[in-house]
Amino acid sequence: MANFNDNQESSPLLTKQVLDEDLREKPNRKYSKETTAVVSPSPVVSTGHGLGWTADGLPLVHRSVVGEPLRRSQWNSSLFACLGRNDGFCSSDIEVCLLGSLVPCVLYGTNAERLGSEPGTFVNHCLQYSALYLIGNSFFGWNCLAPWFSYSTRTAIRRKFNLEGSFEALNRSCGCCGGCMEDELQREQCELTCDLATHVLCHPCAVCQEGREVRRRLHHPGFNTQAVLAMVPPGEQTMARGV
Repeated sequence: MANFNDNQESSPLLTKQVLDEDLREKPNRKYSKETTAVVSPSPVVSTGHGLGWTADGLPLVHRSVVGEPLRRSQWNSSLFACLGRNDGFCSSDIEVCLLGSLVPCVLYGTNAERLGSEPGTFVNHCLQYSALYLIGNSFFGWNCLAPWFSYSTRTAIRRKFNLEGSFEALNRSCGCCGGCMEDELQREQCELTCDLATHVLCHPCAVCQEGREVRRRLHHPGFNTQAVLAMVPPGEQTMARGV
């Protein structure tokens, strides 16, 4: 009988605390299947610093509700900030302004290259943009075709860095589009339309704003940012003889 009790106490399927209490109260009692059954504890909702719950029954993780969309970031500069901001990228902003005004094909190519992070992307995008730019100015008198090709870069930047779109900014300022904001798919379709309208109506400003954004957030893929470890051989050592 002692061996049977020892086997029960060493069994991992039994709760040690329950067995200890039973041994103190009834040492001579024979254990049955009902007394050795482990009762699963009831779920406890934590209200401390761990996982908590809101009044609506939604779990809280790191002070945010699971399933609630993250708040989108703002662009580093506004659409009409032609000279950018007075910070460490001031000289780069002036360069972006000159490129966007004189040769927008070059600025668009560099934006696409930084966003794609692949050397050689610049030539493909720059040539395609230049062809549409020349056709639009030759047949229609203004750059009306290139914005239909370049607006996708603005959408890619907005999605990559979770930036606030023009449609969401309009709803935040006037609150007139609340119904469309609730549906994520419908909101994204409205944002795509606003990206296209921004490039068609304010194309040079849109390309410059995108250039300022990617230069602050991404390194040029042509620059090698990996550290190089140089091994220097030790110098020749000589031992002096004792006199």
